[in-house]
Formats: sequence, C-alpha cells, structure tokens
Amino acid sequence: MTITSSHNDKLKEIRKLARRRTRDDLSRFVAEGEDLVAAAAAAGWRPVHLLAVAGSGLDGDEVEADLLASVSALASGSRQLAVYESRWSHASGPLCVALWGVGDPGNVGTIVRSALAFGASSVGLGPGCADPFGPKAVRASMGAIFHVPVARVSALDELPGERVGLAGGAGEVLSGPAAGELTILVGAEREGLPAEVVAACDRVARIPIATESLNAAMAATIALYELTRGVLPDA
Repeated sequence: MTITSSHNDKLKEIRKLARRRTRDDLSRFVAEGEDLVAAAAAAGWRPVHLLAVAGSGLDGDEVEADLLASVSALASGSRQLAVYESRWSHASGPLCVALWGVGDPGNVGTIVRSALAFGASSVGLGPGCADPFGPKAVRASMGAIFHVPVARVSALDELPGERVGLAGGAGEVLSGPAAGELTILVGAEREGLPAEVVAACDRVARIPIATESLNAAMAATIALYELTRGVLPDA
C-alpha cells in the first residue's frame, strides 16, 4: 500500500533523523539515493526502513513522490532512501586515521571515503568531530560509511600502534609506506591538532606545501596515499 500521509510514522522518523546533528543520542541515520542504498546492501547492512517513490520500480515501501521529496535533504529530492542503525566500532590497525576537532561533516565523510580507498582499517573520531552518520557526512562518504569501521575515541591510548601527529610546518616530512601498526592524527583545518595531543604523539610529521595549510580532508587523503604508496595493488 502506498504511503499517502505526511503523518506516517516512518516519514516522521526520517524528519527527526534529519536533525541528528543536535541529537547525538540518536542511534539511527538516513542514507538517501539509490547508490547509497546499493552500497549498504553490498556491505551487508539491512535497512530498518526502505522507502521508494511509487511507480519507480525500486525496492521499498512505496511513497508518493511529493511526500518523499518533503523529507529529503537533497535539493532535487530522492527516489529511494533508507534508515539504518548506526554502528560504532573500536579503532583498529594496522592503519588507522584519527580526527581531532574536525567539525565539518563533509570533511569527515570525505576522510571515511579516502580511508576506504587507501585500505585504512578504521577511522577514529576524537572530541569535536562531526557525526559520521549525519546526512552530509553520509553523502560525502559515497557509501564508504558502510565499509569502514568508525570509532569514538577520547584519548590517544585508545588508538592502535605508533601515533603520528600531522602538524603543519613541524616535524619530519611524512614518508611511507607505514612500518608496522600506525595511527595518523589529523586536526581541524584552522586550529590543527591541540598542543596537548601533539605532545602526546609518538612523533610529529608534516606534508611539505607552499601555503599555510590544507583542507583537513585533503591532508588526510595525502597522508593515507603516502603511507600506502607502493603497497596497494593497482586497480
């Protein structure tokens, strides 16, 4: 039976989940679009709810197009979306990327995507980081959120292996490949890693650049590339 009322419980839950940036206790999240739903299925995630535009031929409970568009976070609406249970893991090696104070959800999602591309084992999210299951982060991950374990961390001793702080203009030039278990730590674009975090790292490294700083997602991506260079097989 097609959903025709905006008061439907599933639609009301999706509206609530769209506000999860201010509701850190929410245990579910929304993935919008056929590609994200397909990525979740490929990774073995089962949706709590699966909705699709009536007559689209896509899997899911059918919903009138204007109603699905009304709960969509995309300007163009979506033909299919799903609700999933959030999954939190532990930071694990051999290669982990940990974020401290990276508050932009687009950066967090992009870093999760890069972690998958370069074979990182997990992404650790320290204090001040955006929710990786928020709508913008999920979209930016391009489905990687369903493949890469993400963990909440509050202290460096929760991170695996040697902890290497990425700091602009300080430390040795980062070079790879990584030897043994290692965590690369990335801070916020403007402030970088907190001084106490840098001091607690086993060593500090930098990416040589001609300007003051890099976008956090770009810095993490370059670091992951360098640490896996010559190790990953060609596609």
